[in-house]
Amino acid sequence: MTSDPQSALIVAIVGILVGVAGVALGAVALARLARLQRSYSLLKAAEGRETIIDVMGRTIDEFHDLRDEVAGLDSTLAATRRDLAMALRHVSVVRYDAFGDMGGRFSFSAALLDDSGDGLVVTSIHARSETRTYLKGLSGGDSDILLSPEEQQAVRIARGLES
Repeated sequence: MTSDPQSALIVAIVGILVGVAGVALGAVALARLARLQRSYSLLKAAEGRETIIDVMGRTIDEFHDLRDEVAGLDSTLAATRRDLAMALRHVSVVRYDAFGDMGGRFSFSAALLDDSGDGLVVTSIHARSETRTYLKGLSGGDSDILLSPEEQQAVRIARGLES
């Protein structure tokens, strides 16, 4: 083969161009690799054992568990509110002297009501020689049996209509 100086020059230039392109591609590859390594180091947790992906997966699982717990608590709270509405939690006591000749306000009427006004009134009348106790049921704040003024006052106070 004969080698003329012009073809050798062309081959040399092509070789140099290929070499420069290779170096440029290598530099681009190194830059991308460095960027990927920085991104990967950000994804790693401080301990180096767990990645952010692992943490996010665990967090999502914990979030679902918490959501189920909150739903359970919501139903428990609703049941508790229903039970509480039926509890005899509105209470008042009115003390008075049933008879003019006695002092000390030993007689009393106590109203015990739920949220809808259902419940009872307990009245104890104290006299010199005896004490009598009466119980009257209430429905919606009213009784089938006539209430005394003191019993009516106890019911109004328990319902928050009077202080």
